[in-house]
Amino acid sequence: MLKTVALLFFLFISICTHAQIWVAATGSDGAEGTRDKPLASVAMALRKARELRRLNDPSIARGIHITVNEGVYDFTEPLFIRPEDAGTGASPTTIEAAPGAHPVFSGGIPVKGWKKLSEPVASLPKKSQGRVWVAAAPTINGELLPFRQLWVNGLKAIRAKDRQGNTMSRILSWNKKDESCWIPKPAVPVSSVEGMELLIHQWWAIAQLRIKSMEVRGDSALLRFHQPESRIQSEHPWPSPWISPEGNSAFNLVNALQFLDSPGEWYLDPKTRRLYYWPREGEDMQTATVIAPAAETLVEIKGTAEQPVSHIRFKGISFQHTSWLRPSQKGHVPLQAGMYMLDAYKLRPPGTPAKKALENQAWIGRPAAAVEVSYARNTCFENCQFIHLASTGLDLEKGAKEDTARGNLFQDIGGSALIAGVFSDEAMETHLAYNPADEREITEGLLISNNLVNNIGNEDWGCVGIGAGYVRNTTIAHNDLSELPYTGISLGWGWTKDKNVMQNNQVLANKIYRYAQHMYDVAAIYTLGAQPNTLIADNRIDSIYKAPYAHLPHHWFYLYTDEGSSYITVKNNWTPSEKYLQNANGPGNVWENNGPAVAGNIQQAAGLEEAYRSLLSKKRIVYATRPINHELPVIIELIAPAEQSLDVPRIKGAFAESQVASPRFYQWKNHLVFYGKTGDAAALAGKLGKALPGTEVKLYSDAFYEFNRTHCADTSTAAQWDNILLTADLVSDPKLQQEYLAYHKTQFQQWPEVSNGFCNAQFQQLLVYRSGRQLMLVISIPRGESLDRLNPKTTENNPRVDEWNKRMARYQQGIQGTAKEEVWVFLKPVE
Repeated sequence: MLKTVALLFFLFISICTHAQIWVAATGSDGAEGTRDKPLASVAMALRKARELRRLNDPSIARGIHITVNEGVYDFTEPLFIRPEDAGTGASPTTIEAAPGAHPVFSGGIPVKGWKKLSEPVASLPKKSQGRVWVAAAPTINGELLPFRQLWVNGLKAIRAKDRQGNTMSRILSWNKKDESCWIPKPAVPVSSVEGMELLIHQWWAIAQLRIKSMEVRGDSALLRFHQPESRIQSEHPWPSPWISPEGNSAFNLVNALQFLDSPGEWYLDPKTRRLYYWPREGEDMQTATVIAPAAETLVEIKGTAEQPVSHIRFKGISFQHTSWLRPSQKGHVPLQAGMYMLDAYKLRPPGTPAKKALENQAWIGRPAAAVEVSYARNTCFENCQFIHLASTGLDLEKGAKEDTARGNLFQDIGGSALIAGVFSDEAMETHLAYNPADEREITEGLLISNNLVNNIGNEDWGCVGIGAGYVRNTTIAHNDLSELPYTGISLGWGWTKDKNVMQNNQVLANKIYRYAQHMYDVAAIYTLGAQPNTLIADNRIDSIYKAPYAHLPHHWFYLYTDEGSSYITVKNNWTPSEKYLQNANGPGNVWENNGPAVAGNIQQAAGLEEAYRSLLSKKRIVYATRPINHELPVIIELIAPAEQSLDVPRIKGAFAESQVASPRFYQWKNHLVFYGKTGDAAALAGKLGKALPGTEVKLYSDAFYEFNRTHCADTSTAAQWDNILLTADLVSDPKLQQEYLAYHKTQFQQWPEVSNGFCNAQFQQLLVYRSGRQLMLVISIPRGESLDRLNPKTTENNPRVDEWNKRMARYQQGIQGTAKEEVWVFLKPVE
């Protein structure tokens, strides 16, 4: 009986144990790899595991665990995981943190020996002398280490730039023919442009261009750029520099010693091999941990179509401090979502066999990632950190199948947090539908869930939180995404409704907020291309930033199905309003029950599930003081030539075609005004201009003054409102116009009695819009009330309102067609 028990006990131990290989920063690669005699590197541990599999060692029956102790593990080259390292469902290979440990896989090099700069340095601003510290630049085998990022005590420092804080200048013009750009003369003298770059904001992407020359002429400077980016930047039509009365494309000049004039900025001088840094408040450079990145990729899991890598797991590992040098070598001109153009130019005339109207032909490349996975099955990243990275965090590339990313932190990343699937092969024009002959290269069956994505795209502002290209049977669910420069989740590629590999994808119960920090033409969830049986549901979307340099200030959305999007169901998504865009969609899309009326339980269930909510303690707000958008109605005014009438039924039909539900119109003489909410007001205004030749179309997209009941002691609002619309002109004197705007900007602080009067009169909202000199005033009052009865209450026992009205009168006059003494005219509702 005792022998039987002993035998059963032995069998139980044999079945339930697994091979375990230990790694410690203090270990030795000549050691046995036990807990007491650990190895020093994960690469050697992986080799040991590979040998156990080659020899089919009995200990691996239940898998192999490579257990990594506390410490920072420096990666001078990627950990290369190949088909010979593959596990099985019963015997996976797991690379995991030891219990209670937080090991770091780092691609960085410490920078030490900091000293306060004591001698004058040519080109360093006078204000920086005595404040800047200097260290010998890091080298590898005697060669200077080039890098574009620097972290001080875990906080990313700023490459020296010409403007302080988050401010930018605006270009004066762009000449595509000779590939040049005029900018205002820099505020500081520029002695050399070697190493200097232009970062330019253009629509939904930025570009980083290496400056070849700068020629100062008077108060302006002419820039020319290095190849290949100079040609690509000027030849491709979209996205391109923005020239507009609303403000030309914004830019910064970056990476010159003469720009180092603020705490947190740094500059690497390649000639003297010195690194300069102005410490932030509280940083002690004698004890600070300063890291410069060296490696671009930390882990590469790479199989083949015939022999994919399988069943590799990472748990509790922190991937940190990667570099990405391509912008320093060839510039960086992205098409979208961080995918940079290898070649691109405008087709004249437009059209290809596959896409008749195409004018923007392009071939794209893919940014480097800290962890790259291709031709791999059943890999898993769980409870890992992807932080302090120059480019993409995790890239599930071609041939990735049934892979999982769950419960990870993605934070402080220069590019996208996670991208998946083929976007376009480098040899394939990027607008062609992707249908590979070998289905083994299709990325499918991914699960991306319960990840915290926070503060990503902080260098390439056109990158996305989670980007999936040509994928199928993939689920993106219960992720929490915030502090994003552009879009939250981007699904699809190709700009075509043609059949491709995409199908059966799901974007479910994600929480996306505080997005579009910098770029517009944006949405929290964005799609491209035909994707049969794809579902976007139960997501919660809120709080889009007011991007300070957006090309079109109103061109932002909560949900956006872009070119070719087809056969997609969008339902039960909570958004503050129904500000959505459906642009050039294909057939078969279904929109159902989206907006602020979606059930509360859907809102509450979105985002991280209970088991993963501890990640929320890691979340950081980047722009705490930047305002958040809330959707206000827009105004579109149609002005017929004098003594001509407007075709109101035809106009109403145009609004119906643009899916504007129950549009309300107001009229005064030959002026017809729409006031309400619409997805893309600029596009609608453009359509009306084309449909009504000879009719002037004016768009009022942003109210420069807004009163609402939050300024009142009684903040309650009426259930239904009536809107009263009036219009007038500002006087022609630009100085007086600016005075008028300044008064309204400070009214709540300097003239609170005015808003108190609005409260007393039961005004629900008061908005003032401007297009050129013309003003539109919208007063909203409780349904059934009369403005004639309520308006006198604004001045009741309130003489300051009389004084305000008297002052404002000097800035206003009647529009064309009003009587001599007439100023504000009422627009009457059109039934």
